[in-house]
Amino acid sequence: MTKQIQYIAAIIAAFMFFMTAPASAGTAADKFTRGLAGMTCGVLEIPGNIVKEAKAQGPIGIPVGMAIGLGMTVTRELVGVYEFITAPFPIPAGFNPILKPEYPWDYFK
Repeated sequence: MTKQIQYIAAIIAAFMFFMTAPASAGTAADKFTRGLAGMTCGVLEIPGNIVKEAKAQGPIGIPVGMAIGLGMTVTRELVGVYEFITAPFPIPAGFNPILKPEYPWDYFK
């Protein structure tokens, strides 16, 4: 059973990485994908913010990025649930993303 769950998780992860749209999202499918990514990969906020703050502030940015990342992990996952549930509805207008960057792995581009 565990291998089946790992296999399904790997397929979902591959789907999310290869099927993401550019930052100008405009469909319910994009919003659904953002929501799924936010719910499952929200923990990427921690290393993403460490990288972002370390580039901006140098070594002092590492603990700052860690603190911001911990807070943003909760935010990313809650917003992910919201976007996942409201995917069929154009809220906000035009299915625009609520958080920047749009996907949690966009910190590493």
